[in-house]
Amino acid sequence: MIEYIKGGIAELSPATAVIDCNGLGYAVNISLNTYSAIQGKKECKLYIYEAIREDAYVLYGFATKQERELFLLLISVSGIGGNTARMILSALTPTELINVIGSENASLLKSVKGIGLKTAQRIIVDLKDKIKGSLGSGMETSEGSTPLLSPTISRIHEEAVAALTMLGFPQPASQKVVTAILKEEPSAPVEQVIKLALKRL
Repeated sequence: MIEYIKGGIAELSPATAVIDCNGLGYAVNISLNTYSAIQGKKECKLYIYEAIREDAYVLYGFATKQERELFLLLISVSGIGGNTARMILSALTPTELINVIGSENASLLKSVKGIGLKTAQRIIVDLKDKIKGSLGSGMETSEGSTPLLSPTISRIHEEAVAALTMLGFPQPASQKVVTAILKEEPSAPVEQVIKLALKRL
C-alpha cells in the first residue's frame, strides 16, 4: 500500500497532479480542495488511496488525512465511486461536508453534480452515525485536527481491503464488506475481519 507520495510537482491541473519522486512521475487524481492546498507550491505531500481494478490502477491523492478518510467513507456508500466521491470533495470542503451530513442537509448535497436526492439521502443515512461517533461534539473542528476513523480501525480497514484485493476480490465489494464488519465488530483484529469477509464475498 502507498501511504503517501512526497516530491516535486511536475504538472498540476484542478483534477490531477504529477508528482516527481526521484525521476519517477506519479499521476494522481485530486479534488479541488487538494488543488487549492498545493497550488503555487514546488513540492507537496499527498496521502494516497489506491483504486485497483481489472482495467486500471488509479491513485487518488489528498492534502490531508481527514480528506482521505472522508473519501473512504463516501466510497463505502452504495453507488458512490471514486470519481463521484472526488466530485463531492471538490464541491465541499471536508468541514462543510461533515456539517452537511451532521445536519442532514440533503438539498445541499443534491446540488453536487451527479448526486440525486436518493443518493444524497443514502450518504446521510449511511455516514451520519459514523461521523457523529467519531467526531462527537467536534463537528466544527478545523480540518485535519480530528480523525474521522480511529487510527487502528482505519489501518485495519486499509489492510483488510488490500489483502482481499490481492486475493482477487473486487475493491468496491471488499470496501463495503470490510466497512460493514468493522461497524458490527470494531474491535476485531485484521485477520478476523479478512476471514469474516471471505465468508461474505
